[in-house]
Amino acid sequence: MADFRRTAFWRMAMIWMLGFASGLPLALSGTAMQAWLTVDGIDIATIGFLSLVGLPYTFKFLWAPLMDRFELPLLGRRRGWLVLTQLGLALMLALMSGSSPSADVQSFALLAVLVAFLSASQDVVVDAYRTDVLRPEERGLGSSLGVFGYRLAMILSGGIAMVWADPVSGNAWSWNTIYMVMAAVMAGAAVLSLLLLPPVASENAVPHSNAANDVKGFIAVLLAVAVGYQLTVRFGSPLADALLSPLFTPAGPDKKKWVDLVTLLMGVAVTLPLAWWAAKRAKFETLNHSLGNYFRMEGAAAFLTFIILYKLGDAFAGALTTTFLLKGMGFAPAEIGVVNKVIGIWLTIFGALAGGALMMRLGLYRSLLLFGVLQLASNLGFWLVSVSTKGAWGGFALPAFDWWIVSLKEVTLVDNLLLFAVGIENVSGGMGTAAFVAFLMSLCNQRFSATQFALLSALAAVGRVWVGPLAGVLVESIGWPVFFLFSTAVAAPGLAMLLWMKARVEALDLPKGAVALDD
Repeated sequence: MADFRRTAFWRMAMIWMLGFASGLPLALSGTAMQAWLTVDGIDIATIGFLSLVGLPYTFKFLWAPLMDRFELPLLGRRRGWLVLTQLGLALMLALMSGSSPSADVQSFALLAVLVAFLSASQDVVVDAYRTDVLRPEERGLGSSLGVFGYRLAMILSGGIAMVWADPVSGNAWSWNTIYMVMAAVMAGAAVLSLLLLPPVASENAVPHSNAANDVKGFIAVLLAVAVGYQLTVRFGSPLADALLSPLFTPAGPDKKKWVDLVTLLMGVAVTLPLAWWAAKRAKFETLNHSLGNYFRMEGAAAFLTFIILYKLGDAFAGALTTTFLLKGMGFAPAEIGVVNKVIGIWLTIFGALAGGALMMRLGLYRSLLLFGVLQLASNLGFWLVSVSTKGAWGGFALPAFDWWIVSLKEVTLVDNLLLFAVGIENVSGGMGTAAFVAFLMSLCNQRFSATQFALLSALAAVGRVWVGPLAGVLVESIGWPVFFLFSTAVAAPGLAMLLWMKARVEALDLPKGAVALDD
């Protein structure tokens, strides 16, 4: 029993560490990048469209089968891919640290896309590893520890980094320096993965498929994506322009933003079916088998729809939060960093761990429902900030401090209303994500965990990635207060669908968390 407890403790510790490694690069192609772009003078609409650098998170299921099918020599199943992606992330972040958005926004965006691609690839392996090594009864605690590590890393790269960057109250570091520090952290994560990660059981390996077919299938999918892109550029943009022209008379700058958005959506509608057809024709066996295995489960399509909708309200509210607080409300970077992350760390820890603990009592369905309602309500906190003036609820002075990794050079005023809004968001977000990750794990077959979890989490990322362009256009069209009310409203359909799917979700929460899946 003692050996089992030690093994379980070590397993949970490594899941926490992998959660940290997974969360670190997300902010570096998201909120931290938003701050860098904002202080460099990039306009809001462009910042919104640059959120598309996160596209790899929504397409990662296309190359996840290669990570199920192939193992890198010597390092074993899962660990080899983890070390490779983490070292790649360290390199790309180092290259970003030597770039400048205002000098060459296209080159900067390309490096950010590569960071997102490697980050999404790392997520594929981290999610698969967690699904493989956790016992069914450990999923609630394991997912909450993974979320804890994930959000702790986002506090470092998305919050403490803001304090580092503040020229008045913080460390006055350049964003170039900050990204180099993050590159060093990722290199350290690769070393820990290499030396400390427990192995994955060999019986979880995917049934052997034709390796040549898998490689050819992947290439065929890439070619299909390239063809879809060319079709979108050549035909999608003129078609979108023709469809929207009657709505914009006379034509103005807003028209181009909406044309770009509609073109983007049309491109996705063409490219995804084309990629699916290419995978079938080229006999991309691991992809086809793993997806076929998932879709044989009762309610598979309904689960996919729910996955997209559940975090949609959160995605809208968080799409441009940093830009809202900096430009819309005029908060200082140090104040945002301290409130949103340094103080919020304890609320995030509480949310993630409390979510895991409550799941043990409430079960999966009731946890998803309760935490989903809290997520919806948290969006109203930012609406309240948007319709209030700074200091409307008063504030308090945070004394200067020096805590090794973060410091404040002088006393910084902390706005009570900002703290209230961010506090609700951190607690509810930590709880909701813990339950959501456990839900995704319950849907996966361990033989195909990389591909299936990648598909499910890619759909979960649809909101976070794809709402960025729409969010930027909406803010410029309707303003911040109405935008946050809209983000609250779009959270409701996910909860309605959860109520409709009650019996199916409860069926996933069988004794020991088992789920019946065919091989």
